[in-house]
This record gives sequence, structure tokens and C-alpha cells, in this order.
Amino acid sequence: MNDPIQQFSDECKARAADYPGTELDHVAREFMRASTVPKYSYNFSWLSRPIIQYPQDMVAMQELIWQIKPDLIVETGIAHGGSLILSASMLALIDYCEAVETGSTLDPRACRRRVVGLDIDIRPHNRAAIEAHPLAHRIDLIQGSSVAPEIVAQVHEMAKGYSKVLVCLDSNHTHEHVLAELEAYAPLTSQGSYCCVFDTMIEDLPDGLYPDRPWGKGDNPKTAVHEYLKRLQSEGRKATDGAPLGFAIDRSIQDKLLITVAPDGYLRRI
Repeated sequence: MNDPIQQFSDECKARAADYPGTELDHVAREFMRASTVPKYSYNFSWLSRPIIQYPQDMVAMQELIWQIKPDLIVETGIAHGGSLILSASMLALIDYCEAVETGSTLDPRACRRRVVGLDIDIRPHNRAAIEAHPLAHRIDLIQGSSVAPEIVAQVHEMAKGYSKVLVCLDSNHTHEHVLAELEAYAPLTSQGSYCCVFDTMIEDLPDGLYPDRPWGKGDNPKTAVHEYLKRLQSEGRKATDGAPLGFAIDRSIQDKLLITVAPDGYLRRI
């Protein structure tokens, strides 16, 4: 007899796989285009902190964190801190559920799972709000350029001893900067985990939509992702765990979400 839970999961995957090219897919693309300039993604928060993200990607990150159960999440780009709080809250929930399953006593401040957040400019009011949050004890803030050698070295040093690492890149969106971030932090990604590159959708939007920003069509996170994957394939690299480094675009995530800032940006380490 078929397992009904597995059957439902299979049905969801099959349904999502059929979405590309449909009217629903077309409407979703139109919504992404129409919602960008009015800053629709600025309207949401996570546990009181603005997250500047589409709800669909927030759900996707929740699913990935629960699936992977990382000990460390590295995020570039902090802004108001909502993404850091989302990650920290999921790590706290994982620790809580593991404590329930094992019947152990949970000391929240003794839990090892952490989030490291990097930003070139952590505004004082945002830092104060993040540090005042009940989940602040799980978060390490680093101010400085995410691609500066001393910052990269600091993060790599902090990541030592962690076996399950998830990486999220969401800072400066130029090709050059994102490619440098991929070179710096993608190797930290553990086997089976993800390096998530946000705002790859810039490549798919009409050119000139960001007149006040240094990125646009042909110069954005998606172009950086494809260049990085090309480098890995042609040159061969090692991850920080010493094993060969390779990534595959997990299109099943974007096919399911349809509304996402990260098409071709959910990279699963293989």
C-alpha cells in the first residue's frame, strides 16, 4: 500500500514541475515585474524585524533550514535584520524540537547553532534593534565589506568546527561583487546544503528598472551564478571540508514558488 504522506509529497512535486510555461507562470512573472518598483517586498517582517523579502522566499528558506538543520548560517546583507531573525528563529525551533524528541533539558543560550551576518554598513538603529531581540544571543554581526580578505578570513575562522553550513548571499547585487562572494563563501556550504543567491531576478526584469543602482541586466547575481558554476565545471575546486566542490541549480524550488527573487539562485551542493 502506498504511503499517503509520500504520495502527497510526490503529487506536490509533480504539480510544481508542470507550472513552468503555464498561464500561472506568466502571471507570476508579470507580478514580479509589476511589484518591484512599488517595493512590495519591503512590506513584511519576521518576529518584528523588517525582512525585505517576498513571502514565498521566506517560506522556501524555512523549508530549507528545517530540511538541512544547519549548525551555522552565513548571511551577507543585513539591512533591518529580518532575515537574520528568521534564520535564528528556525535554529531555535530545531533545537527545541530536538530537545522534545530526546527528552533533554533545553538551555537556549547554551545551544550551538548560530547565524553570522555581514554588512558593510550596519545602521546604529538596526544594530540596536537586532541586539535587543530575544534571539540576539544566536547572532554574530560583522561590519565590513563581505569580500574584504580580512572579513572573509574572519568568517572562515568562525565556521571551523561546524559540520552543516548554509550560505545566503544578499548584499551588493553587481556581477563582480556576487561572484567574489561566491568565491569567498560558497566553499563553506556543506554537502547537501545550499548556497542561496538572492535577487537573481534582476536579469529577468526589463532593463533600466534600477537607474539609481550599479546593477542591471547583464550585470547581476544571476550572471554571477552562471559564471561561478562555469568556473567550477571547468577549473574544479575544493570545498573547505576538502571534498570536491560542485553545485546544481535546484529549479524545483523556483518552479514551486513561481514568485521568487531567486530564480537559478537556490544552489544545492552536490
